[in-house]
Amino acid sequence: MQTLTILGSTGSIGTSTLDVVARHPERFQVFALTAYRQVELLFKQCVQFQPKFAVLLDELAVLELRCRVREAGLNTEVLSGVDALEQVCIASEVDAVMAAIVGAAGLRPTLAAAQAGKKILLANKETLVMAGNVFMDAVRASGSALLPIDSEHNAIFQALPHGYNGDKNAHGVRKILLTASGGPFRDTPLSELQHVSPDQACAHPNWVMGRKISVDSASMMNKGLEVIEAHWLFNASADDIQVVVHPQSVIHSLVEYVDGSVIAQLGNPDMRTPIAYGLAYPERIDSGVAPLDLFKVAQMNFVAPDFVRFPCLALAYQALRAAGTAPAVLNAANEIAVAAFLDKHIAFLDIAKIIDAVLNQLAVLPVTCLNDVLHADADARQAATAQIARMKK
Repeated sequence: MQTLTILGSTGSIGTSTLDVVARHPERFQVFALTAYRQVELLFKQCVQFQPKFAVLLDELAVLELRCRVREAGLNTEVLSGVDALEQVCIASEVDAVMAAIVGAAGLRPTLAAAQAGKKILLANKETLVMAGNVFMDAVRASGSALLPIDSEHNAIFQALPHGYNGDKNAHGVRKILLTASGGPFRDTPLSELQHVSPDQACAHPNWVMGRKISVDSASMMNKGLEVIEAHWLFNASADDIQVVVHPQSVIHSLVEYVDGSVIAQLGNPDMRTPIAYGLAYPERIDSGVAPLDLFKVAQMNFVAPDFVRFPCLALAYQALRAAGTAPAVLNAANEIAVAAFLDKHIAFLDIAKIIDAVLNQLAVLPVTCLNDVLHADADARQAATAQIARMKK
């Protein structure tokens, strides 16, 4: 029996995780569920999975959930705040943590889980983007098992040799090929991108995701963050990671070897596949995902990414090469810019302009500890907010 804490249980990754867990009650037990403020869904999850703890970050939501849990007679203790997120990650009863909180908010509890030596199912890109060296040092020091849940990184993990330790030459690895759907604006005329709406940006052709990550997919910043994540997960340089636009989202990523072989992982675009793989690793279990019908797919296309259409992807490569605090600045500026776009304060194309301006404004500093990351994050948010204010005048 594996005991789980699920950070971000009401999001798309969290609900998919619970779907897989529900299929295997003999294998998995839920210790804690967490969310920001979605009381209704979190309460339903508490009723179904009976966790020992539920954590919310919004204080009013905490009071409401406590009342509902008490009225329902559940033995679930409702906690609040980031400290509580860390508490339910490092508890001795916890075997594994699904890190699925979107954005920088997931950094502290995920790092705490790594320091505590927990098995980490990593679906939070920002942990590695912001603090890759700090996080990976914690994983190595504690002996924590780290399993990537992003469909692309999970595919790479499956396509790499068993026991891959980051030494590409020793394992005959030449290159990592990171696939991207191209999002909803892959074929939209450039002249129309300035006027696209948040709803259009969130209408992903293949995946069902939250609004922030959907906008990141539309701008291809999501793929840029994944490039940085792949660097830390697989010890690959920016030159060793190639993005390939694959509109069908059937091949989730590939690994190219020095002998000319290219190994890919294929499957229907459903996050329950990598989640099930991570939960049960090294075994495989039923995820509830239908088998891939190659005859129905019929054909697959591959094109190089257009860095003019998707400047956010170019900015991510730029930040990875700059290293230090640059990726944390990139991520923070993007979060502020995407929030402003979703609130209709800026245009879609302004997202990249704001990120570029902030990267040019702030000096790149070395990262030796978490505080270095948090200071860079705060400075970038302040600088991005100021850029948006100037645009609105």
